[in-house]
Amino acid sequence: MLDPISQLILYLLQLYWWVVIAAVVASWLIAFNVINLHNNIVRSIVHFLDALTEPVFRQVRRIIPVFSGIDISPIFVLIGIWFLQRVVVWVAFRFAI
Repeated sequence: MLDPISQLILYLLQLYWWVVIAAVVASWLIAFNVINLHNNIVRSIVHFLDALTEPVFRQVRRIIPVFSGIDISPIFVLIGIWFLQRVVVWVAFRFAI
């Protein structure tokens, strides 16, 4: 059983995982003209997702550039989240009292 702090960190990482997925799907839907940014609700949701993900994506893009017009920074962010989740579980069990 994990301590409450580790559980909270894991929950927040999992929540951010889904935010990244939602931002990627929204960007695809915009790129293929499935959703329209002229709708105020859609625009608000997309701006909210961008505000949460773009600072992290930007840091990854500084290290790993866009390849042939394809932005792979979300993949590296998801791998980073997966790694952090494993580290949190390892630390929680390693230093459990």
